[in-house]
Amino acid sequence: MTTPAELYPLIIYVTFTVIIVSGLLLAARFLGSGGTSRNKSLPYESGVIPSGSARLATNVPFYLVAIFFIVFDVESAFIFTWALAWQELGLPGLLHITFFIVALLGGLVWIWMKGGLEWGPSRSATSPKVHLRR
Repeated sequence: MTTPAELYPLIIYVTFTVIIVSGLLLAARFLGSGGTSRNKSLPYESGVIPSGSARLATNVPFYLVAIFFIVFDVESAFIFTWALAWQELGLPGLLHITFFIVALLGGLVWIWMKGGLEWGPSRSATSPKVHLRR
């Protein structure tokens, strides 16, 4: 069972937290615009009145590059970590990291075969269609 003396740090922490949060909320209320803006129906865009649509068309290759970067960045973190402890891990560690690399390379080959790495105009779309007759 806890004694009241053991709860004093928790009580002090909660009290300070409530005081700080309340102070920040009150400061925001009094120092902010307080709802006096003429453009209440417009979304707030860093103080700039928006002009035009917020929906911008972004190319899919941008997202693919970002995803590939994340995948291979995480892969390199695992491989570097394994490399630091390769003597302690021994043969089981080597087998695990080999399986990891082979699985990632298999995924990369599968994406390549599906055409996920073709970001420019495709050859079939730009070249004339040739029908072979037998």
